[in-house]
Amino acid sequence: MTANDMHVNPSILMHPDRKVGIVGYGAYIPRYRLPGAEVARVWTNGLGGSPITEKAVAGLDEDVTTMSIEAARNALARAAIDSELIRAVWVGSESHPYAVKPTSTIVAESIGASPNIQAADWEFACKAGTEAVQASIGMIGSGMVAYTLSIGMDTAQGRPGDALEYTAASGGAAFLLGPADEACAVYHGSYSYVTDTPDFWRRSGEHYPSHGDRFTGEPAYFAHVTSAAQVLMDMMGTKASDYTYAVFHQPNVKFPSRAAEMLGFNEDQIRFGLLAGLVGNVYSGSCMLGLTATLDKAKAGDRILMVSYGSGAGSDAFDLTVTEHIEAVRNRAPSTQDYIKRRTQIDYATYCRYRGKLKD
Repeated sequence: MTANDMHVNPSILMHPDRKVGIVGYGAYIPRYRLPGAEVARVWTNGLGGSPITEKAVAGLDEDVTTMSIEAARNALARAAIDSELIRAVWVGSESHPYAVKPTSTIVAESIGASPNIQAADWEFACKAGTEAVQASIGMIGSGMVAYTLSIGMDTAQGRPGDALEYTAASGGAAFLLGPADEACAVYHGSYSYVTDTPDFWRRSGEHYPSHGDRFTGEPAYFAHVTSAAQVLMDMMGTKASDYTYAVFHQPNVKFPSRAAEMLGFNEDQIRFGLLAGLVGNVYSGSCMLGLTATLDKAKAGDRILMVSYGSGAGSDAFDLTVTEHIEAVRNRAPSTQDYIKRRTQIDYATYCRYRGKLKD
């Protein structure tokens, strides 16, 4: 079923009782970069090329926890609030360092937000981070809390030699949500579209995920992303030309570009948020990272559509408008491009060492 097949019921739009926005945002991308051509050299003797230029690789002392802390600190710096005012810390990932022990409690303790908080780890493949954002909008919008921290962060996964190894990267973003009158971008509405479409999975005990090859595009990625985006726009009474920018989940460069074209967006509208070619697919932080890069460039009044995608499968779509506060918060922390430019190239052997690819 696609958006065109659906009877659109206005009640499916997620709209909080009070307006909610992004008070602070932060990115983190590791400095190490593995060129796609290096993966092709090892596995195909350079034949067939690479779908991306290079991908970010977490170092030996980096994991989802450490990277989440860095992104959270950047979000806090931009928000300029006391960390003790945060009432929920949520980390979405499919590569949490512990099977039994939350990432979120470590992050909360490290930024000085504990103990008077709610903390949890979220999972939904690549949209775990935006699931946490949806919940944050609900908690703040209902008046339960004033501030929450939602993070989407992952480390590279991908079986050696598999197609995923070209694109599976490390990094992500954190969003500190709060009252709209303090926000640099305000949410107008959101919508989630979910089906049981098994395009990507990893059973307990397995080192690497499996995927459905071309099945991951149709009927998985494109059906969910375009349906979520179109239904939200129908609910908001908008069309592609009403948005200054759009950000889509980026498993590679081609998928978000094609989804944008299918929905009527042009290349200029997606140019700031399209980072997959430079840093790879950071899974749970993919579109969230793209949104940070877009906010780094956006001006007051710019309207943004952001759509995530998580295998299994589902998409979260958000409609935001940038406020006049963006100029004040933007320069309080490193930009996403600062992290992209801070790079050290590595070879395949170093990558294997850093990511523990040599198994017993």
